[in-house]
Amino acid sequence: MARAVLKALIFLTVSLHLSSAVTHSLQYIHTGVTPGINFPEFTDVGLVDGDQFAFYDNKMRKYSPKTEWIQKVNAEDPDYWSRETQIAQDQQEDFKVIMGTAMQRFNHTTGVHTLQMMVGCELHDDGTTRGYMQYGYDGEDFISLDLKTVTWTAAKPQAVSTKKKWDPDAGYNNFWKIYLEKECIEWLKKYLSYGRETLERKVRPEASVLQKHSPSPEVVCHATGFFPKAVVISWQKDGEEVHENVELRETLPNQDGSFQKRSILTVPAEELQKHNYTCVIQHSSLEKELVLPVRGRRNTFL
Repeated sequence: MARAVLKALIFLTVSLHLSSAVTHSLQYIHTGVTPGINFPEFTDVGLVDGDQFAFYDNKMRKYSPKTEWIQKVNAEDPDYWSRETQIAQDQQEDFKVIMGTAMQRFNHTTGVHTLQMMVGCELHDDGTTRGYMQYGYDGEDFISLDLKTVTWTAAKPQAVSTKKKWDPDAGYNNFWKIYLEKECIEWLKKYLSYGRETLERKVRPEASVLQKHSPSPEVVCHATGFFPKAVVISWQKDGEEVHENVELRETLPNQDGSFQKRSILTVPAEELQKHNYTCVIQHSSLEKELVLPVRGRRNTFL
């Protein structure tokens, strides 16, 4: 059961595509899970630049800090945590209703199902901004808010009825438009002022290349320990970029707040003998890109 939930949660990592020009982001991820398994029925995670700063779940029913820098809000806004707790509790009740509606739309009466909402904003280095609000059901896009038209876009036929119901609610939709385009950015700037030393740190990746011979010939390029989250891993063959037979895994968090990412290239052993294959890693902490040659043995570079 837990594995099915985790599989559905992949929506969180693949459905939102951040631009390479993004410098900072504020994101809230709300997740609802049908009851009956050893997994919280509702969670709310707050992240700045991918770094978790706050958390709520239905068991503790309290919004709580997850990083030291967010504690600075207490002096400026003493009611912050009680207010955020009330918001999360209200969202928990809303999620029960939306989950029930989604299950009806998909004709689901039993089993483990997930509902997720991602809402947030991005501040780019050229001063431009972007807001977003989208729902996913069982790991796939369901419906999202178009901030230009202030209407909803159904990603599934089952979401069309929800779109027809939500589109006429101009007050609700415009509330989110104003929040995502203005208030969210203001909060992001405030959080950055609290945690600038932590959030703007730059830590170089430790990188390695490992060749595997079974069950299929693969070369794995792994970068870990880096911060911030954004990183580019690519492959080259005799100096030319390779795009075929490449599997790029999602960026994952480490326990120390840094990140890791890997890319897998499937290539026959004889190809490695005939050509010069390299893994190229680009990260903001590096003065120049890391180039790791593939030699059929493990190589580690700091």
